[in-house]
Amino acid sequence: MSALLFIILLLLAVVGAPLFAVIGGSALISYWRADINMQALVIEFYQLASKPMLEALFLFAFTGCVLGYSQAPRRLLRLSNAFLGWMPGGLAVVAIVSCSLLTAFTGASGITIVALGGLLLPAMLEKRYERNFSLGAITASGSLGLLFPPSLPVILYGVISNTQIEDLFIAGIIPGTLMVLVLSGYAVWKGGSIATPRMKFSLAEVFRAMWEAKLELPLPFIVIGGIYTGVFAVSEAAVIAAVYVIVVEMFIRREVGFGDFMKIARESAMLAGGILIILGMALAATNYMIDAEMPAKMFDLASPYMTNKFAFLITLNIFLLIVGCMIDIYAATVLVVPLIIPIAAGFGIDPVHLGIIFLVNLGIGYITPPVGLNLFIANIRFREPIFKLYRAALPFVILLLIVLALVTYIPALSLFFLRGK
Repeated sequence: MSALLFIILLLLAVVGAPLFAVIGGSALISYWRADINMQALVIEFYQLASKPMLEALFLFAFTGCVLGYSQAPRRLLRLSNAFLGWMPGGLAVVAIVSCSLLTAFTGASGITIVALGGLLLPAMLEKRYERNFSLGAITASGSLGLLFPPSLPVILYGVISNTQIEDLFIAGIIPGTLMVLVLSGYAVWKGGSIATPRMKFSLAEVFRAMWEAKLELPLPFIVIGGIYTGVFAVSEAAVIAAVYVIVVEMFIRREVGFGDFMKIARESAMLAGGILIILGMALAATNYMIDAEMPAKMFDLASPYMTNKFAFLITLNIFLLIVGCMIDIYAATVLVVPLIIPIAAGFGIDPVHLGIIFLVNLGIGYITPPVGLNLFIANIRFREPIFKLYRAALPFVILLLIVLALVTYIPALSLFFLRGK
């Protein structure tokens, strides 16, 4: 009977049933088979609600939505162009850097592609960039910035894995910067090879762009600087960021009205609420798996084939890339992280390093064919055939896979700033 119920749940998942219902159903079946009181599911939600870091999820989601509704993306684009537009491939570098910064606040939810895509694509085509390259750069950049504060996936990973979130953000400095630099280097090479026209560097334009964005400029310095220096915790940074964008975009600039505020609150509440429902159900399911010693059994089963750390990391990367292109990063985090942490610990992998490997994999999964989420968002935003977007994103996927290999097999890239802590 239980096997039949699990098959039914699997079929429901395939046809598009809500993920929380499928996970919750599997948890309840497991509890029933193990003769565990069903109230344990409610207890999991209670324990989840007591985690202080989860309040940051909603507040940072809210902050990103407010910025997306305002004209802040346009000001960010102008500022980046003033600083970088003089370089070979300067506008493409602008696209990569701008998308990375906005993604840090929106959590690779696709808001970046929607908010900046309409500005960047026409501008790049006007500068004679190839259409495929332009589409690939914007789509790929929509998944960059995941390792930078105040990234929601980093916070969620920290909550699930009981890893210090501040340590994860510090560990993400070098890998996150390396991904941006590698794609920017490719953009410079590509831009130079097709002789795209460049704008002259103008100190006056830099100051004008800075003046136009003067109210948004302090936000990343406040949030990132405060977290890295330990002046305030991530949850406190979330409150400061939310209050700051409300004051700036609603009351000073007045680009976000009260009607927009209600839409933003509803949109961010749905995002955070959806994560929490999935998280609660998944914790119930994964706690049962842990109680049943399933990670240990998985480790025992895999150990004959993974005789060393190197073999395990190769297998882990392949597995996570598949998961990342098929499952949303939030659902993947709550489903996969509790299972891989004990196995990785068996091979002596630092939990912070594991977190960076996990997040880089899932970020690449957003643009990995055939079902990377950002590919479909770009398909809707730019009205381009999905197979054309596959080809456009492929060079960027290859470059990011090279960075992933470096991050995976050189732990110092993640742990350098944490030495001696």
